[in-house]
Amino acid sequence: MSSTIAPARQTVRAAERVAAARRHVSMGETLAQTMTMAWRAVKKMRRNPEQFFDVVLQPILFTAMFAYVFGGAIAGDVESYLPLMIPGILAQTVLTTCMVTGTQLREDMEKGVFDRFKSLPIARIAPLAGPMVADLLRYATAATLTFSMGLLMGYRPGGGVTGVLAAILLAILTGWSLAWIFTWVGTIAKSAQAVQGISMMILFPLTFLSNAFVPVGTLPGWLAAFVRVNPVSHLVTAARDLANGALVSGEVAWTLLACLVVVAIFAPLSVRSYKRHI
Repeated sequence: MSSTIAPARQTVRAAERVAAARRHVSMGETLAQTMTMAWRAVKKMRRNPEQFFDVVLQPILFTAMFAYVFGGAIAGDVESYLPLMIPGILAQTVLTTCMVTGTQLREDMEKGVFDRFKSLPIARIAPLAGPMVADLLRYATAATLTFSMGLLMGYRPGGGVTGVLAAILLAILTGWSLAWIFTWVGTIAKSAQAVQGISMMILFPLTFLSNAFVPVGTLPGWLAAFVRVNPVSHLVTAARDLANGALVSGEVAWTLLACLVVVAIFAPLSVRSYKRHI
């Protein structure tokens, strides 16, 4: 009897030690673990370069398509349309890119990758935040290609290098913040296809029902009212002010506030939902 109880006690004590280690992860350890997970995601991107296809092709395709299709109708010519359109394409490209975060998370969970993290005494936010840090590389690539394509087509940003870099940084920060929404969707959806469908239903109306491609004054009153309060519209306006005039307007503050609200709400929701699966 005693020989049977002894192994059981050892098992309980081992489980208690693992649980205690999980509860006492410091902030510094959390940061280090997050960066480790980010490096894992970067190595995964390097081994699967097709993950960059949408980041590389979408800015080039959308910039050329929207400029030549809508430029003459909205602004009279393509060159006059570019200062209005390029910041809009910047926002659309970065936000569409962040949608992939939830899909890849769901795929990893379906493959059992996250099951391996169950026994590790790591912060529960690290497996979620790590890939999002790595995705900053994807956002930066998409944003840079958007402005590069615009320059090739004749866009000359009045804000100079400083204004353009500020607009890119703001778009990257916004994309990273909104990626927490899609991360949460990835933890509650039942398949990667469901994540993609739900994400498109969230993102596409926000992107196209904004001031990204047309002036607000050309819209019906009821639609213009929604566009003015749309967070994507604040990002687009702030990016235009920065890129076209190096102007730090109130739209920048509204965009940053929206980012803080999204992270404050969806980061805890993502971690809580993730815990239920492990």
